[in-house]
Amino acid sequence: MQYAIEATGLAKRYGETRALDGIDLAVPQGRLLGVLGPNGAGKTTAVRILATLLRPDEGRAAVGGFDVVKDAHRVRSLIGLTGQYAAVDEMLTGVENLVMIGRLLGMSRADSRRRAAELLERFDLSDAGGRATKTYSGGMRRRLDLAASLVGRPQVLFLDEPTTGLDPRSRTELWSVVRGLMADGVTVLLTTQYLEEADQLADDIVVFDHGRVIASGTSDELKATTGAQVLEVRPLEAAHLDLVAEVVADVIGETPDLTGGRVTASVHDPAVVSAVVRRLDDLGVVASELALRKSSLDEVFLAITGHRAEEEPTAEKEEVFA
Repeated sequence: MQYAIEATGLAKRYGETRALDGIDLAVPQGRLLGVLGPNGAGKTTAVRILATLLRPDEGRAAVGGFDVVKDAHRVRSLIGLTGQYAAVDEMLTGVENLVMIGRLLGMSRADSRRRAAELLERFDLSDAGGRATKTYSGGMRRRLDLAASLVGRPQVLFLDEPTTGLDPRSRTELWSVVRGLMADGVTVLLTTQYLEEADQLADDIVVFDHGRVIASGTSDELKATTGAQVLEVRPLEAAHLDLVAEVVADVIGETPDLTGGRVTASVHDPAVVSAVVRRLDDLGVVASELALRKSSLDEVFLAITGHRAEEEPTAEKEEVFA
């Protein structure tokens, strides 16, 4: 199989800290790989190595078949990169930002302007193209930043937590843009702490923790690793929440979680649902919501690592090489 992104044994150290500790990755052409993990797990370090911005201490990586160290120039001609923060010049207009990128890539002024117009239309920014970027909303800046990474028509796109700080609407709009890129055959590597984001977009997922890949597979495959489904019960009357929790604990033999006005518990036998319903009915407790669902990726991450994806960050240092 032809892989657009391939890495074997990638390692990166900063003193005694191993930011990456033997990472293996393989992304087939035209697919989106979601890389999950908390801050400091090594996600950004991996992206910087694959984008030729960092040199690995061990292992090797190739993008589009070219080695990221030996053939860095060739790799750069194939990729686009959008980081966690918009990198556009706030004093320039949207058009000027994109034309500048085109000129830096060696395009003629006319070709740069044509490409800028195409991308502004694609990202629904045509009406704002003549305005200074400093007047853009956060979502508009992120879309312009993503447009800038596409000026050179990259075959591989690295998105490093691209929706950080965006409101839900802007995040959903950016997801739509990414889906469009995937439909065009662009290979995407997306790092994120938003587990719903990976669930929505990724063909395949790898989970990073402390510089290692600790799990991989499709969303459904990862959810199946917990070997359990999740029972959620929300009582019609908030005063009955503790009583519902007692019933669920008694039926499943474990203490459930109480969050957001719901009782949540992992169950291995779907038959417990009917048992819970009968007990609640006997007690005269009415449930406004009662559902048995697959584990979420958040719950999978917690089960695998013992902590949630949102942890205190540890700095991932940067070292750029030519």
